[in-house]
Amino acid sequence: MSPVKQRLLLVGMIVIGFAFVVFFGIRFFHAFRAFNGHRPPHFPPLGSQSVETDVSLIRDWMTIGYISHAYRLPPKLLYEALNIPPNGNERKSLKQLNDEYYPMEPGIVLAKVKATMLAIQPPVVPTVMSPNTAMPPVTAIPPIKP
Repeated sequence: MSPVKQRLLLVGMIVIGFAFVVFFGIRFFHAFRAFNGHRPPHFPPLGSQSVETDVSLIRDWMTIGYISHAYRLPPKLLYEALNIPPNGNERKSLKQLNDEYYPMEPGIVLAKVKATMLAIQPPVVPTVMSPNTAMPPVTAIPPIKP
């Protein structure tokens, strides 16, 4: 192959490579702009009315922050129940906290967290209504005037 053909082939390959880079770079830029701002949903999703109440779902891999967010209670209550300082323990699982603060009592942190959750939660009163029972009308309560 002559040097002129080699040079043309080399320049052609560089131009084709540059075109690929520009084409996929533009696609990436548009995809990135479309994806920007999309974050995973909060757990539980903000605005949801359901709050987790089943303490049997608490596992030792969960952190205090995760549990307090799922059950919607301040993490300070759990730290106080465990007699553990919150500083430096935010990202530690219940198992890690148990291994660090109660090494001679396996599973005690999980048990204390569950017992605390049960003590804090209001009692569940089942309501039984027959399908023919009508709900009482909602009455507005006037505001208190000072």
